[in-house]
Amino acid sequence: MKNRVFVRGAAAVLAAVTIGSLAGCGSRVEINPGTEMQVVDPATLQFPLAETATLTGMISYPPSTESDPNKRTIFKRLQEATNVEIKWTAIQSDQWGDKIVLNMSNPNILTDFVFTAGFSDNDLLRYADYGAIIPLEDYIDTYMPNLKKVFDKYPEYRKMSTDVNGHIWALPWIEQLGSNYTAIQTIGDMSFINKKWLDFLGLEIPTTIDEFEQTLIAFRDNASKLQAEFGIEGSIIPMSCIVNDGDQDPAILINGFGEGYGDADRGRHIAVTDDLKVICSGTQEGFKDGLAWLHKLYEEGLIDPEAFTQEWSTYVAKGKSGRYGVCFSWDVANIDNLVDWVPLPALTADTRNITPSNGSFTSGFDRGRCVVTSVAKEPALVCAWLDQMYAPLQSPQNNWGTYGEDDEFDIFEMGVNDAGEPMLHHAPLGDASPVEVREAESVGGPLAVLDEYYGVYVTCPDDAQYRLDWIKEYYTPDMHTKYVYPNAFMSREDTERLSNLQADITKTINAKKSEWIMNGFTDADWDEYLKSLDAYGLQEFLGIYQKYLDAFYAE
Repeated sequence: MKNRVFVRGAAAVLAAVTIGSLAGCGSRVEINPGTEMQVVDPATLQFPLAETATLTGMISYPPSTESDPNKRTIFKRLQEATNVEIKWTAIQSDQWGDKIVLNMSNPNILTDFVFTAGFSDNDLLRYADYGAIIPLEDYIDTYMPNLKKVFDKYPEYRKMSTDVNGHIWALPWIEQLGSNYTAIQTIGDMSFINKKWLDFLGLEIPTTIDEFEQTLIAFRDNASKLQAEFGIEGSIIPMSCIVNDGDQDPAILINGFGEGYGDADRGRHIAVTDDLKVICSGTQEGFKDGLAWLHKLYEEGLIDPEAFTQEWSTYVAKGKSGRYGVCFSWDVANIDNLVDWVPLPALTADTRNITPSNGSFTSGFDRGRCVVTSVAKEPALVCAWLDQMYAPLQSPQNNWGTYGEDDEFDIFEMGVNDAGEPMLHHAPLGDASPVEVREAESVGGPLAVLDEYYGVYVTCPDDAQYRLDWIKEYYTPDMHTKYVYPNAFMSREDTERLSNLQADITKTINAKKSEWIMNGFTDADWDEYLKSLDAYGLQEFLGIYQKYLDAFYAE
């Protein structure tokens, strides 16, 4: 066993966290110090088990869906297939953040595993430090053949799951939908333009910032004609968005300014140059010029005045009323419909470029999806059971939903592939909402859906396929950036330091972005802004990211 960091006093440390609140609450569950891996005969872990075994787990579930995990078809089938019964502690997802912190510090209610942990790197390393979770690398290699197969074929996922001391503290969620420049995650805030309006006004899809501005002006100046032609109630909004709100932010529009970095990472505001240097996208001249141009559009009445304050529900409601000429989202079907809209390609300003999202080249990845805790008396069995989630036919169901439900809606129908082997086929949903059906049927947790599964074990979801097609047609040709920042697993000290630095840096960049789009700014304002970011530790912030980027490419 390499670099074991557990201390036999871990139980006492964890217990001390809650000793006051737990006095008089009955017998205490002892924390396993976890100094050695539990070795068992793999033959005893063949499913279904000869005798029923019981494990405990924590899981979240969406509001207004089934609250008892064992009533979900997926878990019913897993219990039948494995002869393992899970006693769940189920927490509604909108309460998860608060309750999981308390549960992880209370050994009396801690379960064998946390299925939908969603822990940050800092969470994982903190829980590891005081002995609440155990390292999994040896269990994966010995008792988890499905996950090991994924790691062996895609070693980057093992690398991204491993901390600086060589430990894997959590089981990942992996969803491949395309790869590198065609991965579905390369673009979050897609820009869409109302093709129905363009056709009515005899306009072409704009390709430059000047053409785009003139298009918005045409929408504004022909508002009454558009309202009459399409029966629109409410004012015409040439362009709507939600500034600083993930996929609804309009940052993709400014990618053509300066050297073309844009601001694809709106949480950290970092990008990687072609010579492998980490820079702050929010301090580049292109960012400055792009904000000045957006302010010009705002002054001309072309941007929704509610773009800085509106909630998602308001944004969608106005979109569904047919009032937008341009909008931003992961999928325009969230805002209006697929028929009348098309993606807006990259706009040329000083250059033409789309910067892919950081971490996107390795597709969807969540390092902290599921943990095994140190109260687990049979961690080998826990890991073997969790490994079933990585089976090629199981992972798609956990991710999206299943087949053979008692109600009228199913995500899948079980069929066969070209070789006559079992294959999940996405079922027609009619008027049912895909999101609602997925939430009602899926269970999340650790899983891996790989590109090579499509057409063999499962069909590609329609809403994913048309988005992949959009990316390949409209955006990939303009992705000239060589690198994105990788999904690096940093030390606890660096993770905490970055978190502290990022709070002020991100707050400052986002606040100035909103203020300057609305009110404009001067060169003196810009200079003061750069000084304030340096005062908040921007250079140290970038230096930490640079250290891990250098390490990533040195291996």
